[in-house]
Amino acid sequence: MRKLQSQGVHHITITGADRQTSIDFWEGVLGMPFVFEQPNLDNAAESHLYFDPGDGRLITIFTNEERTADPARTPIDPGCVHHVAFSLSHATFSQAVERLDERGISHSGVKDRGFMDSIYFTDPLGLLIELASYRFEPPFGYAHADVLLEAHKIRVERGDRNIGEVHLADAIEILVTRSRESLSDDRSPRNPY
Repeated sequence: MRKLQSQGVHHITITGADRQTSIDFWEGVLGMPFVFEQPNLDNAAESHLYFDPGDGRLITIFTNEERTADPARTPIDPGCVHHVAFSLSHATFSQAVERLDERGISHSGVKDRGFMDSIYFTDPLGLLIELASYRFEPPFGYAHADVLLEAHKIRVERGDRNIGEVHLADAIEILVTRSRESLSDDRSPRNPY
């Protein structure tokens, strides 16, 4: 038996209401370019809108002009999507509260997640959206997940409850030491003063 190895999220499709509500939210609030549209090939009554969330992958929305936006929270039963998170730069994240407030969008305020900061709010259809900003950049050649895996090991070894910035910094040092050779025999920390 062999795995079907994933290489990333291809796209996420959400059932939307009318076309304009989707465009106004995904492009008008979250800044995702509206890159193309075609009929929903499985349902002639729907259109299929495609948005680029910033990494070239896709968020797609099935729209139908007969449906209206209902802001009631989407279900979070087992098997349902709890929330969708989008990555923001630190510069944009630092402006997120102000930019949500200027639109009158109710939100959680900034939540400290140890390795990142988050803000939560719902879209016009009640889907919980998370805006997330990492507190670190991975070393060259590594992904955020590589740093988090190493930070998790450090956190568990130290008996800490959650990953914090100290775990991230130590994980980054370990990954750099592991991946970059040095002419030094001893790469331990020192004080030259």
